[in-house]
Amino acid sequence: MTNKDDTNLEKIVRDARRYQDERAKTYREQALKMYPWICGRCQREFTRANLSELTVHHRNHNHDDNPADGSNWELLCLYCHDNEHQRQLEAQTGTNSTQTIENTATHNPFAALKDLLNKE
Repeated sequence: MTNKDDTNLEKIVRDARRYQDERAKTYREQALKMYPWICGRCQREFTRANLSELTVHHRNHNHDDNPADGSNWELLCLYCHDNEHQRQLEAQTGTNSTQTIENTATHNPFAALKDLLNKE
């Protein structure tokens, strides 16, 4: 890449990050002013000290749908938010993380241990 290409790429990345930061700050700040600082799932309470662990979840999973009344937002802690997105992925793929694994191990490294210990 030439120096000019580097400059253009840096500008594109900088602008994209700024746009993302502005968008995130806007709905996050609005949601934090609108709702109590409590996770909507586990009911964990948050303070300024740990507020960074409270996220804004979009109920319809569309991050561009940010109505001013907050009807598409839900405050969730990091753990509940990750769980919600995992459930969404599993629903889309038809899998379930709680399903049992069918391919279990068949080798038992301690199968003959009792016999070895009883040899005297």
